[in-house]
Amino acid sequence: MNNDRAILNTSQEHEIFGDRDLPSWLTSQQISLACTTYQTSRLMLIGAVPETNRISAFWRIFDRAMGLFCTPERIYLSSKYQLWQLDNVLAEGGQHQGYDRLYIPRIAHTTGDIDIHDIAVDKNNQIIFISTLFNCIATLSDRHSCKPLWKPQFISQYINEDRCHLNGLAMVAGEAKYVTASSQSDVVDGWRDRRKNGGIVIDIESNDIIVTGLSMPHSPRWYQDKLWLLNSGRGELGYVDLETGKFEAIAFCPGYVPRTSFLAKLGNCWTLETEGW
Repeated sequence: MNNDRAILNTSQEHEIFGDRDLPSWLTSQQISLACTTYQTSRLMLIGAVPETNRISAFWRIFDRAMGLFCTPERIYLSSKYQLWQLDNVLAEGGQHQGYDRLYIPRIAHTTGDIDIHDIAVDKNNQIIFISTLFNCIATLSDRHSCKPLWKPQFISQYINEDRCHLNGLAMVAGEAKYVTASSQSDVVDGWRDRRKNGGIVIDIESNDIIVTGLSMPHSPRWYQDKLWLLNSGRGELGYVDLETGKFEAIAFCPGYVPRTSFLAKLGNCWTLETEGW
């Protein structure tokens, strides 16, 4: 680990500690990292300065920043009361103070505190998200906090009670396909005493529960024809064998990691979206 200090574009200086090979790896892969942490209410952008081989970082405060979704020119971000749209305002090939992206908050949809976790944009360009408080997949509404689109069959009604801790959303071919939840509870906070092994994965189209026995599963992602997810309660990253319904762990992640994404090519650069608690 190195102790190089990076000056952030904020009102204060902060120290960033990272592996000495991180800047060169970011440069070689041509990626930057976008991270949120709801505990300190920050959206963080982390990249590298090739000329000095040092980390470059920037953050802004969004109250209880959590869900992220990135497109080539846009970042969607959920906070405590809003779903934000940040747009890159630089023309192709343009720069601002040496950076090739300048994201400006353009739109804030006020949803109220509905505990938005995963966010996505479907093939019809509709913003969809998990409202953990309402135990459902929802979209924006011009009249209400959200417009529910789908809920698990074991949830008896749309109600502002976190009953099963629905949280993760996997898209396949531009459509919502899989979700993760911490339990099959239909009572308020019923998931809390089932965190150890009550976690499930649901196939949205069929409403079938295809995996059980997980511990606080999060962040399902469809990648290279496999369904990947974080078995966060046990610190595991792995994939689901859809034939057997078994979760196959392939890596241990220290701490509690509820959000991750695979490298996805966006225009002429690579970006990685991730979130940690």
